[in-house]
Amino acid sequence: MLRHLTTLLTWHGRRDDGGRLTRLELPPSLIPALGCDAVGVPARHGFRLLGRLPRSGCVFADADWWWWIVPAGSDQELTWPLPSHYAKGAYVPAADPRLISWPEDSSPYTPPIPLYLMACQLTGTAPLWTAGVGEPA
Repeated sequence: MLRHLTTLLTWHGRRDDGGRLTRLELPPSLIPALGCDAVGVPARHGFRLLGRLPRSGCVFADADWWWWIVPAGSDQELTWPLPSHYAKGAYVPAADPRLISWPEDSSPYTPPIPLYLMACQLTGTAPLWTAGVGEPA
């Protein structure tokens, strides 16, 4: 876990394979109408997380990380728990991610709230909503 945490903390400004990030490319038949971001978790959590989610969109993986495609902006009002990693634009620090799970319908997205809650549960972290969320106006 410490190795993954150290890697995660150095991702800001770090690029794999000579300074590049890899953009997760969706199959042409899946239209990302809401834009694309990605949420990554260490591979050791991958199967368990995939098996517990009520619905998964496109999921990519390499040897170290699994990446779920979520709508752009799914980091708003949420603090994703370590060691998960939120990647804007689905640009990830991975050399050769492969599509390992295809959605059952035409939406490439995994719903971000169930993914967030499962990531919190798997990491033993209490969900942290931004102050003011859910308060009456």
